[in-house]
Amino acid sequence: MNIVGSECTLRNRGSAVLIEKDKVAVIKRNRDDEEYYVFPGGGIEDGESPEQATIREALEELGVHIEVIDYLGTVEFNGKQHYFLAKIVGGIFGTGKGEEYEESRKRGQYEPMWIPISKLSLLDVRPMEIVKSIYERMEI
Repeated sequence: MNIVGSECTLRNRGSAVLIEKDKVAVIKRNRDDEEYYVFPGGGIEDGESPEQATIREALEELGVHIEVIDYLGTVEFNGKQHYFLAKIVGGIFGTGKGEEYEESRKRGQYEPMWIPISKLSLLDVRPMEIVKSIYERMEI
């Protein structure tokens, strides 16, 4: 459900945390003179579960097929953001063709990349609660 307010639109989201060889997949964002990193994901469409949205968004944003492994948690920010630990089962990382890459959207730059897990806390990764969850799971 989307709720439109005067300041922002509340939208529930599903996001993937993909970890391979001590690195985690993120989207580097440059928007409104800010540089920050987010986990790949996006809005849940009508009739979709958070897991289904996460799988669809990984394909759109990263060009990969994923399998959800475990639930990492929910963060409240402009709606409920659901985070899932997942693994890549097909596709080629970095070949996403989602609408976020269209110049006409004017929502800044999106750059998929792998970041060493040990460096996550040194960057502006949003939300930091999920970084803490990753560190707890990996006992870092």
